[in-house]
Amino acid sequence: MSLLPDLSAARILIVGDVMLDRYWFGDVSRISPEAPVPVVKVERNEERPGGAANVARNCAALGAQVCLLSVVGDDEPGEALRRLVAGQGIQVSLQADPTISTTVKLRVIGRQQQLLRIDFETQPSHEVLEANLADFKQRLPETDVVILSDYGKGGLTHIRAMIDAARAAGKPVLIDPKGDDYSRYAGASVLTPNRAELGEVVGRWQNEAQLTAKAQGLRQDLGLEALLLTRSEEGMTLYREQGSFTQGAQAREVFDVSGAGDTVIATLGVLMAGGADWETGVRVANLAGGIVVGKLGTAVVSRDELEAALAAAQS
Repeated sequence: MSLLPDLSAARILIVGDVMLDRYWFGDVSRISPEAPVPVVKVERNEERPGGAANVARNCAALGAQVCLLSVVGDDEPGEALRRLVAGQGIQVSLQADPTISTTVKLRVIGRQQQLLRIDFETQPSHEVLEANLADFKQRLPETDVVILSDYGKGGLTHIRAMIDAARAAGKPVLIDPKGDDYSRYAGASVLTPNRAELGEVVGRWQNEAQLTAKAQGLRQDLGLEALLLTRSEEGMTLYREQGSFTQGAQAREVFDVSGAGDTVIATLGVLMAGGADWETGVRVANLAGGIVVGKLGTAVVSRDELEAALAAAQS
């Protein structure tokens, strides 16, 4: 018997900053004679969708119907992203902006350790973003849940209008936030910051009572239904008007935390679209986040992996 509900009817609309994650893997056997840095002899490379595109593929891996809206450059990385995402059964609408370069994060890996990351990025133009907003509004009626993935790259310039349109249409809005000004997220259903991100906005806390007061204060100020704080080895805590509850993390070997937030918000969004309550959504999202940190780079959690984790948690 399946421990997860049938999620094939769940319809998720994802908007945000997409990027191409490139990995160069190699061996390190000497230090450069030119500078005190390791020399990496590259033996293979990989490309994976990152940012909002990683959220989309995590949703698709759980069986949901997924539509991804974003902006890329009119360049080779943009084409690579389009091909990679479309190949995973995701409906893709990537507006091409010839004035920008597609965001690329290049990671050099030696002996399973990240040695260097190089970023390429530029902000999209106003005209392309306007077209993206119009596309968003047109797709809302055929959507159950909206996920806005903000990586601070400029793709969500019109996020206020998107939140207003989605809430007017009665659609829950989940946001993975960025930066120190959360006023732009007011009216969303739930935000999913990590500890460092929340601290940027509300300041430091000395104990659990202070954290609860700050988190609940922010939730009320922004008119959120909930705030989900991801806490690494401490699991995650959901703050709502009815109170808060913490879902503890399972002890796992952490290999790479990049993209874990994408997996958490994707899993929560798909479960909500499938009719799950908050507690169930958070419990399953917490398990999914625990699985993905054991993988290298931006990765997804399959339905089978999640089923196995749920079974293990119940035994």
